[in-house]
Parts: sequence; structure tokens; C-alpha cells
Amino acid sequence: MAQKPEVVVITGASAGVGRAAVQAFARRGAYIGLLARGRDGLEGARRDAERLGGQGLVLPTDVSDAEQVERAANAVEETLGPIDVWVNDAMVSVFSPVKEMTAEDYRRVTEVTYLGTVHGTLSALRRMLPRDHGMVVQVGSALAYRGIPLQSAYCAAKHAIQGFTESLRSELLHDKSNVRVTMVQMPALNTPQFDWVKNRLPRKPQPVPPIYQPEVAAEAIYHAARHYRREWYVGGSTTLVISGQKIAPGLGDWYLSKTGFQSQQTEEPADPNAPNNLYQPLPGDRGAHGRFDHLAHRFSWQLWLDQHRGWLAVGGLLGLLGGLFLSRQRDPHDWEKTAYESAIDL
Repeated sequence: MAQKPEVVVITGASAGVGRAAVQAFARRGAYIGLLARGRDGLEGARRDAERLGGQGLVLPTDVSDAEQVERAANAVEETLGPIDVWVNDAMVSVFSPVKEMTAEDYRRVTEVTYLGTVHGTLSALRRMLPRDHGMVVQVGSALAYRGIPLQSAYCAAKHAIQGFTESLRSELLHDKSNVRVTMVQMPALNTPQFDWVKNRLPRKPQPVPPIYQPEVAAEAIYHAARHYRREWYVGGSTTLVISGQKIAPGLGDWYLSKTGFQSQQTEEPADPNAPNNLYQPLPGDRGAHGRFDHLAHRFSWQLWLDQHRGWLAVGGLLGLLGGLFLSRQRDPHDWEKTAYESAIDL
């Protein structure tokens, strides 16, 4: 009997990390509900899914509108079947000093990036909880822990997602539910957002190096959907930022005051009249990658080690036991001393 294809919903599926995630799930034969505002990008995502062996359902949706999200969820289940995995990735942002931001800017970023995640999670739970099955993956960021200059609205939204997810996780544990929620904290990524984000800076924005390709993030999302952990860190820089924030947040304030402005801008002057996607999607299919391919890493050793740490621990233990066995074979009368000294070396 053929196995039922996995049904996945991905918000922000038209470009960037969401687009790469569509490709990652499609390679494994998933049926995917594609949610985003821009139809051009969604049609491109559908073609990607079908080319790679999956199936895509195009659902133009503004996730800031809870009713639109709920209608899209209904369409997915009516067309593709019960939802197994829901990935919340949709986002917008504004590059600007706080003193130049407006209330409307903050409201819009909050509605899409934070409330869009809430709306998606609620629609997923309405379907998953009665079945007692499903995984919700929140696409987070190192900036969910450490705010940086010039991205206050986005940082605040990611902080809010972190708090929301922790509350939900505790409630699911209390209810002994088999529905799971996880958050994948991302590093700087080479996505098209830096070409369409609203920008008030004098120069064009860029991700803060080190930069990773969106496929690194997508594979982390796919892995997180199958191997539950409350939280995943992607990239050594994410681990460093989050750990540093816990240990010495004041040092982070000082460091970012010195480096945070320059590191988020290229040398190219910005066009103050350039179109942005804050309120409306831009036409065209932008794909998964931005313009920083020459700087972006295609692999994260930190993520690989983290994903395989169980097997690595087992391998280390077997290596230790093997070493002790060989030592005993060489000098059976000195077994206890050898074991003690090996333990000290660890």
C-alpha cells in the first residue's frame, strides 16, 4: 500500500526561505499549500514543487488577515488532505533608525511577521488538535533573542514569536497533546528581501555576515519537522549571538553600537524611491536567492553537528570503551588505573 504523501503548509512560500523550504519538502514528495501575497512567486513555487516530485496548491494570502489564512487552510485540507506540518515563515521588515520609524511601519511589520505567525498557528491547531497529530514550525531568528540597530520592528516581532511559542509549548505539554511546536532560529540569509524591503538607510541593506544560503535554512526546517526539539539554532553565528546575549548583553549593546550600522549596508547608495513590499507584493518571481551568492555559505557544520549530536555522542562513548578495552588487553593488571585516567582526560 502506497504511503500517503505528507501535507505541508508554508507561509511566505513565494520567495526566500519559504521558497527554499517548498523545494526541500517537494523533493520528499510532499503536497504543499503555498501561501503568500504574490501570485507570480507562488506560481514559480508550484512549478518548483512539481518539478521536484511534489505537488503545490497556489493560495494567494495576506497572513495579516486571519480570515484569509483560515480560508487557505480549509482549501488545503479539501484539496490535499489533512495538514501534517505547518511552517510559519511569512515576514516583512523595515530598515530604519527608530527615530525615523512611523506607527504605521511598526503596525504593518507586527501584523505580518508576528500576527501572521499567530494566525497560521491558530489555523493549524484547529485542525491538528482534534486529530492529536501535527507539527508547527516557527521560522525564527537570532534576532528573536538579540535586537540589533536599524531593524527594531522585525526584532520586536521575532521576540514576540518567541514568547508566543513558549506559551503554546507549555500549554501543549500541560494537555499531554501529541501536537508539537518548534522554533528554528536562523542566521543571516541570502534572500531577495534585501532588494524589496522598505529602506530608509543611505545605502542598500545587506545581511550581516556570515551569510548562509536559504537552502541551509530550508533543510533545517525540514529536519525540525521530523526530529522534535523545542528549538534549533542554525549556524555558528546564531549560537554565538544567542549565547552571548545570555552571558553579556551589555557587551552586545556596545559592540552593535560600533558595528551594527556599517555591517547592514553595502557601499551602494540606496534609491529613496525604490518600490518595497511592505503593503503590496512586487510583481515577478524572485526565487529563493538574493544577490549575495558570492558571500553565502552553502553548508553549516554547526547545524550538521547539532543534528547528529546523538550519534556523535554514541560514537564517542564507543571510542572510549574501545580504548579502555585495548588498554586492558595491553596491561590487564592496570585496568582500574587506565579507566580512571581516561575519565579524567574527558
